Amino acid sequence: MIDPSLYSSHIPVLFESCMRLMNPQPCGFYADGTLGAGGHSEGILKASAPDGKLIAFDLDPVAIEIAQERLKPYGSRVRIIQDSYVNLGLYAEDNSLDGFIVDLGVSSMQLDREDRGFSFLQDGPLDMRFSPAQAVSAADIVNDWPEEELSRILWEYGEERKSRRIAAMICAERNAARIETTGQLRDIIQSAVGYGREKIHPATRSFQAIRIAVNEELKAVESVLPAAVNALKPGGRLLVISFHSLEDRIVKNFIRKESRDCLCPPEQLVCTCGHKAILRELTRHPVIADEDEIRINPRARSARLRAAVKL
Repeated sequence: MIDPSLYSSHIPVLFESCMRLMNPQPCGFYADGTLGAGGHSEGILKASAPDGKLIAFDLDPVAIEIAQERLKPYGSRVRIIQDSYVNLGLYAEDNSLDGFIVDLGVSSMQLDREDRGFSFLQDGPLDMRFSPAQAVSAADIVNDWPEEELSRILWEYGEERKSRRIAAMICAERNAARIETTGQLRDIIQSAVGYGREKIHPATRSFQAIRIAVNEELKAVESVLPAAVNALKPGGRLLVISFHSLEDRIVKNFIRKESRDCLCPPEQLVCTCGHKAILRELTRHPVIADEDEIRINPRARSARLRAAVKL
């Protein structure tokens, strides 16, 4: 079990930018889709004092335990829910929220624990589930999915150019013995790929791809964006932090689409789609961390923040 005090002072990525774009107000009602250690949630609760309220979601029981301790001073102003942010609509009525934020990255609490199986830097069980209650683990995917499906997710989710070679070697190795640990998988991928000139470890993209598949992360992003917009009041703020290009592209395309009055092809002279803009972009380009933040928190290097306001 993690000592909650280890994360009590944790500051999430792009914190100042998030607070500026969210602009929490007294008596406001907000939602944090990924509670984690509670950093964004605490920032919103502080800024929306004395009566602002917040609901926060997380699947990870350890994260919830840590955040509960951190947010205890805010009492009934905060409600923590052990559920996925995709179910936001079950807890927030349409047009009820003043702001919604979601950080799509894997938390440092998960990466730091070898028993969660997220990191190839430590040798632990091949798990990668955000919640222990989820049915499918990374070990299930690596050992049971067909070679073609493994190759597909490595290519689509990890943008791994050597996806076929990696998938073939995984299947060859699992035929001899089940692959149970992150260390085993890391070594297999490293053997398949070798060390090139890239700065990242050869297993980085594959581990990312398998984690995305385990947690159905892209599907979750596609589901939560329209749900969040429905839950926001006019004038409510939508903030999304992503850490890789696939998620960022989904967020960018959604905001751009919902910020336009017409989706008809440019050559069509008369609009027939009837689409009306429901958002206004607040960040034409993603907000990124400056060098000072990256120096303090290297994880912030790949963070991309996009924001919009509901019309």
